[in-house]
Amino acid sequence: MTFVAPANDLGTLPEWDLSDLYPAPDSPELEADLQAASAASQAFEAAYAGKLAGLPGAELGRAIAEYERIGQIIYRAMSYAQLLYSGDVSDSERGRFYQGMQERVTDISTHTLFFTLEINRLDDSVLAEKLKAPEAAHYGPWLRDLRVFRPHQLSDEAEKMLHELHVVGTAAWNRLFDETMARLRFPLGGREVTSAEVLNCLSDKDGARRKEAAKSLGKVLGDNAPLFALITNTLAKEKEIEDKWRAYARPQSYRNLSNQVEDGVVDALVSAVKGCFPQLSHRYYALKAKWFGVDKMDYWDRNAPLPDDDDRKYTWEQARDTVLGAYGAFSPDMAAVGKKFFDNNWIDAPVRPGKSPGAFAHPTVPSVHPYLLVNYLGKSRDVMTLAHELGHGVHQVLAGVQGGLMSDTPLTLAETASVFGEMLTFRAMLERETSPKSRRIMLASKVEDMINTVVRQVAFYEFESLLHDERRRGELSPERIGELWMSVQADSLGPAFRFHDEYKHFWTYIPHFVHSPFYVYAYAFGDCLVNSLYSVYAKGGIPDFPAKYLDMLRAGGTLRHQDLLAPFGLDAGDPQFWRQGLDVVIGFIDELEAM
Repeated sequence: MTFVAPANDLGTLPEWDLSDLYPAPDSPELEADLQAASAASQAFEAAYAGKLAGLPGAELGRAIAEYERIGQIIYRAMSYAQLLYSGDVSDSERGRFYQGMQERVTDISTHTLFFTLEINRLDDSVLAEKLKAPEAAHYGPWLRDLRVFRPHQLSDEAEKMLHELHVVGTAAWNRLFDETMARLRFPLGGREVTSAEVLNCLSDKDGARRKEAAKSLGKVLGDNAPLFALITNTLAKEKEIEDKWRAYARPQSYRNLSNQVEDGVVDALVSAVKGCFPQLSHRYYALKAKWFGVDKMDYWDRNAPLPDDDDRKYTWEQARDTVLGAYGAFSPDMAAVGKKFFDNNWIDAPVRPGKSPGAFAHPTVPSVHPYLLVNYLGKSRDVMTLAHELGHGVHQVLAGVQGGLMSDTPLTLAETASVFGEMLTFRAMLERETSPKSRRIMLASKVEDMINTVVRQVAFYEFESLLHDERRRGELSPERIGELWMSVQADSLGPAFRFHDEYKHFWTYIPHFVHSPFYVYAYAFGDCLVNSLYSVYAKGGIPDFPAKYLDMLRAGGTLRHQDLLAPFGLDAGDPQFWRQGLDVVIGFIDELEAM
């Protein structure tokens, strides 16, 4: 069945059709899959637990294939539950279904948990011998990435306990955060609006409306800050305990290891961005204040349209054609993959009460297809968000050929296609503009987006680092967390802003702090990487660049960043690499100053 939202001034906004996963939460197909996965996982445990060391290489390869197959069944079921829940996290029945699915999937996967633990106990020489068999060698990249966690692996009993406790630990606190944010309503213009709507008003053309939205957001978040502080303190302490048991050197170490990137590379990125704060955010926002005719702006003017911005709205059809047109000019093959998302209702676009705020691309499983969630309100930023999430979707489709275990990319590379898609769309829109005023507005909007992606995300990373370090010395009060937030914001955004008291609560609504600690630097990593990559493309000199680019996406998680970037002459280990990416943003600001 195909679902569409009612037509309005933005056109007909699509809602996703989840029946490609399952027809309904109570469908026989879903129950049959869960029962089949349960039986298969128990048979798998009986067949292989304690026996991996003695398996011939070919048999190990077949065991990994069966492990992958079982995983795809439960990931498909869990993807359905998560997407259904994201459509309305305020619906108690969906929440109950989501929790029930988490518990069933945890029970099933407990029987396969031994497998990766036992693989990591194999000596290198034993595994190397098994990898001579083609059936096992196929999974070489997955085994390589799995074994980097060997020094941090606990006993089987401890790993099993942590696995089973997840549903009443991290997952439960995540759900509490999601449902709390979904239930919150913010007074605005005589109405009670959702977080997505009030945040959207922070980029409204009307300054009074921006102020009202900011004050309302700060008041409601402040009223709920004790709860958000409890969630944050609890998750940070839980992470500290697990990090201590696993002997991670610092709070960021697990994320860096899972991103297949060295601590030093991340430190170099953060240092490069922080060193450019004066040339990036400080300089741009001083320029924006000048355009507004003031010495200092209030914080709610950070994402305000420029004074002469006509606040143009794009219908859904215009957004679709713009993004697919930009993709097609680069690579018809890339556009053909992207078109499937629009033709088959793989996108959920309207803003609805209870719907998960923000935007994401969910890969589900390679045997089905990804789904995109956006909250489309017709602004140029919404067009860029669509281009961004579609890039993720295209990447996930192309990488699906690697199978369930090797299609996922680390977060540092997961943003590559999304940010590249954004840049293609921006350049296409900019080239069509002939009016100097419109070009300036568009260029300023792009600079603001890049500052949000690079400067703001590195500031988020700094905030998390300070918070997790201080949490190791004891629980932080909501006021103390607010102080850390305000200090990092002032440092990163610069002297062009006045930060009012309620702004100290704005850390509370950032979901990444709850769901994925230290995820945020991946956005800056991806943006700087793509800026460098796009510079190479724009200069020419790389034969068949689009084909090489699509091959990079198809590689999924089989290659590390050094190998993926080598065909383009780039190296993220080079200290100048990050500066090359930042220079793109600095060049845009130079151009704006010249205007």
